[in-house]
Amino acid sequence: MLERLNQAMEHIERHLDRTVDVAELARVAATSEHHLRRMFSALAGTPLSEYVRRRRLTLAGAEVLAGRDTLLEIAVRYGYGSGEAFARAFRAMHGVGPGEARRTGAALSSQSRMAFRLTVEGRSSMRYRVVDRADFAVVGFKARVPLVHVGPNQAIIDFVRGIDRRALERLEKLSDQEPYGIVAVCDDLDPSRAEGTELDYHQGVITSAPAPEGTTTLPVPAGTWAVFTTSGPAPRAIQELWRDVFTEWFPSNPYRTRTGPEILRTRLSPEGTEADAELWLPVEPEHG
Repeated sequence: MLERLNQAMEHIERHLDRTVDVAELARVAATSEHHLRRMFSALAGTPLSEYVRRRRLTLAGAEVLAGRDTLLEIAVRYGYGSGEAFARAFRAMHGVGPGEARRTGAALSSQSRMAFRLTVEGRSSMRYRVVDRADFAVVGFKARVPLVHVGPNQAIIDFVRGIDRRALERLEKLSDQEPYGIVAVCDDLDPSRAEGTELDYHQGVITSAPAPEGTTTLPVPAGTWAVFTTSGPAPRAIQELWRDVFTEWFPSNPYRTRTGPEILRTRLSPEGTEADAELWLPVEPEHG
């Protein structure tokens, strides 16, 4: 998988002055568009679209300083329909407009080329299982929140704190399917997975019971799921589980992510210092 991702990175470099088609990138990487975006975001820490934008503006910055072409010619070459749009994007990345940068020879920012390498660190083997599930439903409370890549998501924290504890306790009694108990579910993410794009966040249970008044129902179609478990210090154990799934498990196993909700069940110790966690990700065979 990492070799194919690096081939996709080379494809991006050859097409920065043209349209970088994600469908074509996925073909180069021999995977689906959804999995390519998901893997790239997890491994690189930034959405694929943002990386392409910053690489284009890096090359455009060098051409602005070189002074051989007009600013409009550079703007068009890198996919901007007008000089104004190019100037806005240029300033957002470099902190200075292209005209001023050319006049003053200002220092510009740079997005380095990315390549992926597998580093073996001797971690313990990952506990996982792959299960086929019939369709099921998530019943609970829902909020539309922004995607946050680094640090706590305050919108989710505020939403969960605002849920009535007694209502949540009543809801937990309806749990009758794996993963049991209260779960956190993320669904309907923007394909770009860009910072600040919105997603549906559910705090609820997997149940066959009718939805109580005041709750919502998320129907989930039948499909295959990869289930990962971990135990350890909170929140580090959970953060490391997400990291290891995408840096170690997917590159080493014949599966890719598919569109669907991501489900996390967490149980904290009474002191809140230790966690048992179970992560459910929708998957499909890599060459199905």
